[in-house]
Amino acid sequence: MSEELRGALIIGQSGGPTSVINASAYGVIRTALDADCITKVYGAHYGIKGVLNDELFVMDEEDREELDKLMYTPSSALGSCRYKMKDPDVDDTDYKRILEIFKKYDVRYFCYNGGNDSMDTCNKISKYMKKVGYECRVMGVPKTIDNDLYGTDHCPGFASSAKYIATSIMEVAHDTVVYDTGMVTIIECMGRHAGWLTAAAALANVSERNCDLIYLPEKVFDMDKFLADVEKCYKEKGNCIVAVSEGIHYEDGSFVSEAKASATDGFGHAQLGGLAAMLANTVKEKLGCKTRGIELSLLQRAGAHVASGTDISESFAAGKAAVEAMLDGETDHMVGFECTRGEAAGYDVTEQSIAGYECHTKLFPLSDVANYEKHVPDEWINEEGNDILGGFIDYAMPLIQGETPMKKKNGLPDFAKLKKVLA
Repeated sequence: MSEELRGALIIGQSGGPTSVINASAYGVIRTALDADCITKVYGAHYGIKGVLNDELFVMDEEDREELDKLMYTPSSALGSCRYKMKDPDVDDTDYKRILEIFKKYDVRYFCYNGGNDSMDTCNKISKYMKKVGYECRVMGVPKTIDNDLYGTDHCPGFASSAKYIATSIMEVAHDTVVYDTGMVTIIECMGRHAGWLTAAAALANVSERNCDLIYLPEKVFDMDKFLADVEKCYKEKGNCIVAVSEGIHYEDGSFVSEAKASATDGFGHAQLGGLAAMLANTVKEKLGCKTRGIELSLLQRAGAHVASGTDISESFAAGKAAVEAMLDGETDHMVGFECTRGEAAGYDVTEQSIAGYECHTKLFPLSDVANYEKHVPDEWINEEGNDILGGFIDYAMPLIQGETPMKKKNGLPDFAKLKKVLA
């Protein structure tokens, strides 16, 4: 244990929410509330914007029973943002303001819960505080359904979304065969540059083949080949279910999605959408068969009712580990996971391979994590670029185990209702 540092803690959430991001926040909040040297625990309203605007919730004022419900409450309970901070060497206005707020509330611990861009924000704040000589321990807490953060075996939020996608595809597969007329169903999953979520469609094939074709942004998309793949499958089966990542692109890098230029977020990333409908229309025109486009959209990241029990417990553990690391004197890192798995079992995933799964938290330097995207390995994608191989199944299957014990009221989820008392 390092020399005790007394002061307040701020936890902020950033980027797109997940069904378990609040479990990580609760891990931070609960551990901080129990720490003698942390004098106050604040939640930043709308992420780093809440710090800049001096809008901080006093988490000490919340009812314990409602805080407990954060474990099973989706989305970002404190509010999120997509705010890109400039390089402090170019413009340090925001950083001076953050330092002002930190001094005002005697903040000595700062946790930021988010994905790639959030880790960049965390990294910049950490480096600035060191530069100006203000002692504040900074720790990133990972969150992204995209599963693309550097270093960590996987990211909190991914497993629950993967479970939702696989479950939905299995359900849709049953629906598509109830009539004697065939259909091509295109299911669009999130993932701009990394196809982890779309790869989760392969989990729906473990017991029986439900998803016929899977296309990730890791491979260049060819429309003619896609149509040939679909036509072949449709002729053989009379039906075809396709999973596509929203970020699939042509050889020149342009997105296949017709909505590619609709807007950008605060970090300049294209906001994609409409791909499933566009591909369904293209298949209908070219092949003349009945089609349907399904865009999972926000449902895949908000589906707390089908969250992975493993994901929930690991998300909490990440938040808890972040505070414990800071109390031990660590700073300028992100909490991640280091895992071991049982022997590879391919599509025949056995209880033994799941039982061999172990996960431990590990710290990764923020400078290594910031703005780096981890992609699905080539060896987990077939040569045709239209299916996922057993290596991914062995990787992902342990992550989706376990159910959510969320409380219900009147047959519906009883989500956390925070008082959100402003400091």
